[in-house]
Amino acid sequence: MYFIQPTRDIPYLDQVLDALPSVQMINIEDLDLYDPTIIAIADVADFLNHQWTLPTIVLAFEHEGAALAQAWQQGALAGWVWDHIPTNLQVALTKIDAQYKRNQDSRDLPSAADLQKRLLPNPIELHNYKVETFFQPSAYLSGDWYDYWKISDKEIMFYLADVSGHGVTSSLLTSWMAAFHGRSKTPRELIKKLNGMLVQENIEKHITMIAGILNLDTHVLKWSSAGHYPPAILFEPGLPARILNTSSFPLGLTEDLEVEEFEFTLNRYSRFVICSDGALEPFDGGLNEQLGQLVYHLQNQSFQAPDHVADDIAILSLRRIN
Repeated sequence: MYFIQPTRDIPYLDQVLDALPSVQMINIEDLDLYDPTIIAIADVADFLNHQWTLPTIVLAFEHEGAALAQAWQQGALAGWVWDHIPTNLQVALTKIDAQYKRNQDSRDLPSAADLQKRLLPNPIELHNYKVETFFQPSAYLSGDWYDYWKISDKEIMFYLADVSGHGVTSSLLTSWMAAFHGRSKTPRELIKKLNGMLVQENIEKHITMIAGILNLDTHVLKWSSAGHYPPAILFEPGLPARILNTSSFPLGLTEDLEVEEFEFTLNRYSRFVICSDGALEPFDGGLNEQLGQLVYHLQNQSFQAPDHVADDIAILSLRRIN
């Protein structure tokens, strides 16, 4: 924490400095040399005269109430009277510092959200196939994630994951997955690898996931689920939608995760769709009723999420177009 040397005479200066924890004394003319994110303590007159951008706690004389009010309007974090500083100064400073950091984090959220969206995979051109996606966080940052990438000229790997909870920690895990899915060659291998790393790091979160690999020549799709709901859905022309139910545990609960692999051939004009559970939120009823409505709207390509949702939504669809 900085203490900016006052430019006017302050009778209580030594008393205040003795009461403060360790601070670094700096001069006004040197402000540009210091970290602009560290809180400074300064005389209110200097703060108003120089209008620096450092986060600042101002000190004023008892008759300078108007100056204190003006300082608050200009962004001062707090205002004290020179000869009536808080009794437990360390506690007061800790609270102000914590609140300042929370406010800074909140201001950074829009930028963080923009960065997270940029980490989503770019659109991809595939022979005979179209990849369609939907992504809508409930707040700034999402705990839902999808990714896809070519592992050869004729194969594409993909997954959709849902991290438990919301907020910054969950969103960081989505970035972690994007960075560490590695060189897996099968859905089972991908899930086992991510699970092992999650258990090893002892992160108190679990992740549900559906992962798959599609051969663009043979149209064989192999996929696995790790405790994910809603289940994958297969839409085929002229046939009822198939709900591909499985039974398995999420990632992060046990080192000995059993992962079953399934496969089928994706026929012409068929779609394989995976969603996060937030896709159920726009619909009323219990889980079965919500799932039925979701399937109906996906089949008729009429799914729409409200502007404000209670849970993150992610949808990934692989459509065979020839």
